[in-house]
Amino acid sequence: MRKRQPTKSLRLRAVIDEPSAATQNESRPRSWHRDVTGFVRRDITPAEFAPIVQSGVGLLWVDIDYRVHAQHALLTEVFQFHPLSAEDTLSAEGRVKFEVFPTYAFTVVRAIRFADETPDLYDIETFNLSLFLGQNFVVTVHGMHAPGVDATIQRIQRSHDLLERDASHLMHHLLDATVDAYFPVLERLDAFVDGLEERVFVHFDQESLRDIFSVKRLVLQLRRHLSPMREVFNVLQNRPSALIPPDSQIYYRDIYDHVIRLNESLDTYRDLLSSTMDSYLTQVSNRMGMVTKGLAVVATVSVPFVVVSGIWGMNFTNIPLSGWANGFWVMLVVQLGLGGVLIWILHRRGWL
Repeated sequence: MRKRQPTKSLRLRAVIDEPSAATQNESRPRSWHRDVTGFVRRDITPAEFAPIVQSGVGLLWVDIDYRVHAQHALLTEVFQFHPLSAEDTLSAEGRVKFEVFPTYAFTVVRAIRFADETPDLYDIETFNLSLFLGQNFVVTVHGMHAPGVDATIQRIQRSHDLLERDASHLMHHLLDATVDAYFPVLERLDAFVDGLEERVFVHFDQESLRDIFSVKRLVLQLRRHLSPMREVFNVLQNRPSALIPPDSQIYYRDIYDHVIRLNESLDTYRDLLSSTMDSYLTQVSNRMGMVTKGLAVVATVSVPFVVVSGIWGMNFTNIPLSGWANGFWVMLVVQLGLGGVLIWILHRRGWL
């Protein structure tokens, strides 16, 4: 259960809801600004970003879509971020990290979402979310999808309490919402693992092996993305920083606990899937052994018939019992008796 952040008693005096970014020029990113009096504006012009940042007061959040060149150019032209940091935001699969610069901190985390447009129930899409943290601003950079950003925007539309505190608390909520997007994936994995026992041991569903491989690949993929994030949040909760005061680091510790829990759950799922796959393959081997044993019995019983019938079916004139009226029945009893003796011998030796 995620801890709720305490909020100050500051009350917003007024809110101006300007038209959304979708109805304005695409060069204007989504933004929210709260001044020192609690006055909140939405989607302000990029020309106002620099004076707000230079003032060092209030709170500014700018959400940039790196696919729009005019928006991405604001990183270096207006906010004066290092060109290498701006370049890292363009990498969809770049390394997860946390870096501190003289005037800002740069964080990159890996976000995920279910790819509902594909027929695979366990297909996910991964992408990076970049965050710039300054004294009085947060700048987020992403592509088409950003579950953490979308969840934060929805909360701000309901209430502006996230804008009542400093920039480090706003970044905490963005990172927390991004990590929380992993939990629905684990819930679907948990439901899959719960149904595996019945599919493998009760119904022996042959399609389950393909699903096990698919989900195991998903688990390994999630571990590859979450393992580096554990180190990033460990730094955020422990390293002293002028931009993240100690009272804010406590909240980052909560995110770190979530990442640890996610990694531990993935380790458990990986072990369960591996053991279930081994059990499935063992069952396949056992079933193959039963089939082989059945074929062995059939072959053993057939040997006397083949041998005796082959001998008495030869093209000779004088064959014993060939002229006897009950010779056929005698041969049939002899063949069945030989088959029974062979089965008894195999059973005594433990081969059946």
